Amino acid sequence: MPSLRINTVTRRYQQGMPVTICSMTAFAHRRSEHDWGTAIWELRSVNHRYLELSFKLPENWRQLEPELRDRLRKTLQRGKVECSLRINLQEQEQSLTLNQELAEQLLNTANALRADIAHAAPINVLEVLRWPGVMQNAQVDSDTISKALLTSFEQALQDQCDNRQREGLALADLIEQRLVSIDSIVADLRQRMPEIVSGQRDKLRQRLADLKAELDAERLEQEMALIAQKADVDEELDRLDTHVKEVRRVLKKGGAVGRRLDFLMQELNREANTLSSKAVVAESTQAAVELKVLIEQMREQIQNIE
Repeated sequence: MPSLRINTVTRRYQQGMPVTICSMTAFAHRRSEHDWGTAIWELRSVNHRYLELSFKLPENWRQLEPELRDRLRKTLQRGKVECSLRINLQEQEQSLTLNQELAEQLLNTANALRADIAHAAPINVLEVLRWPGVMQNAQVDSDTISKALLTSFEQALQDQCDNRQREGLALADLIEQRLVSIDSIVADLRQRMPEIVSGQRDKLRQRLADLKAELDAERLEQEMALIAQKADVDEELDRLDTHVKEVRRVLKKGGAVGRRLDFLMQELNREANTLSSKAVVAESTQAAVELKVLIEQMREQIQNIE
């Protein structure tokens, strides 16, 4: 089997070099015209937990499957991929050629047998010509067709990789937009936290005044400390910042990073939940809700990343 010429994206995959992230969803259609007919390759892929390959090949070309499977495994990391081939062979002018060597072997063998058999029937030339392999149709060599099919498959595979890369770049842009929104929410919440804690202190003092309750200074400070402790989300905000930076680093690194990004989405969601549980005012609750919405949007997009 001839080796395929793989494009730059595919070659970097095989060499383990950092590449742009790729989507698992793509479609490639490649039609090639030849003297012997037409070949049509189609490659369809959707998101999947691992790499699953299936083939729909004409029965006469099933022998190509191991080579195709090997190429796909070396090129793609994840996705459910369906590879199909349709071949329309042109009718060739029927011309016969004589296999001279085989015909001579048959005649020599027949003559040797006639010498040992009394009253043997004469050799019928037409019977010799009917012998399998003596007369052959002038057809295109199957190796020639196989080579052309693999070349066409190479082009379809390149189209598939290019499509996956383009969609991956689009997904990365969508994720980056949401990361920017998360940065904005975290920065705004961090800036407002002192004001929120101060407002809670003022509310407590106002309630005590309305109730005309008197607390000693030490007890009042303890209550204030509890409010500040409950409202303290600096640790969660720091971790959100850290996870956002890690997501950007992974996106920049590229390659098959879908599972890593999915894990980071889980961690971001964990911090957003903690932030929500510590919310003491409507503003912080709303911020936590917006964070969870953004994280879920990213997670849905990351499901398609290889």
